[in-house]
Amino acid sequence: MHKVKRALMYVFLSLAAVISIFPFLWMIVSATNKSIDVTQGRLLPGAELFENLRKVFDTVDLVPALLNSAQISITTTILAMLIASLAGYGFEIYRSKAKDIVFSILLLSMMIPFAALMVPLYRMFGSISRTMPFIGIDTISSVILPTVTTAFLIFFFRQSTKMFPRDMLEAGRIDGLSELGVFFRIYVPTMKTTYAAAAIITFMSSWNNYLWPLVVLQSPEKRTVPLLISNLGSSYSPDYGVIMTVILIATLPTAIVFFLMQKHFVAGMTGSVK
Repeated sequence: MHKVKRALMYVFLSLAAVISIFPFLWMIVSATNKSIDVTQGRLLPGAELFENLRKVFDTVDLVPALLNSAQISITTTILAMLIASLAGYGFEIYRSKAKDIVFSILLLSMMIPFAALMVPLYRMFGSISRTMPFIGIDTISSVILPTVTTAFLIFFFRQSTKMFPRDMLEAGRIDGLSELGVFFRIYVPTMKTTYAAAAIITFMSSWNNYLWPLVVLQSPEKRTVPLLISNLGSSYSPDYGVIMTVILIATLPTAIVFFLMQKHFVAGMTGSVK
């Protein structure tokens, strides 16, 4: 009976793995085929990969889009790590009833869908454009600022801080470190797994962000990768081989970031502190 349960478990896990991996395999296979083969559902690798790559770099403004997405994602991730970790650290280490109320209100903000905030945000940035055009509509800053941190990230850092050894804070204070010194020289190095997990989540979310950049970015030269892919798919006669090749290239940065930090990501999500 135990062997049967074990066999059924492996069958179920194998099916789940195939279902999860299949879209990525289909994307890779499609990037090696012609557009007609993709539309016909061909599941065998073709010989058109280099031709599709040539078309991408000859006809698609992929490099500027990649640079725009990289600038937005890296800047957002760095700022989010700093702001969210400081907020989560402050909420947990310096607890009070007033801070708990503020934190509860912050968590309630997670219930508001971003689509409901787009019109007020757009009007706000439109007003800012008159006085500070460098952070107004159709700028990289207008994409970064609304997403620079989230209630989830602050909650994530606060929950992880609960497992942080307070004795280390007291030792740092006794040694004469300021509160910022304690944070940057003791807290940050100790919580590196939490930072790794939060960085991966933030980078992937920012890299794949579509809705807000679509609304706020108006110049073609400032398009991000998701906007470029959407534009390719909405053309009169889309070349699906080229589109799949662009998607494959666009997937590589997030995949590389995840695999490089995978070990820290798992440890950070489980809340471990070393």
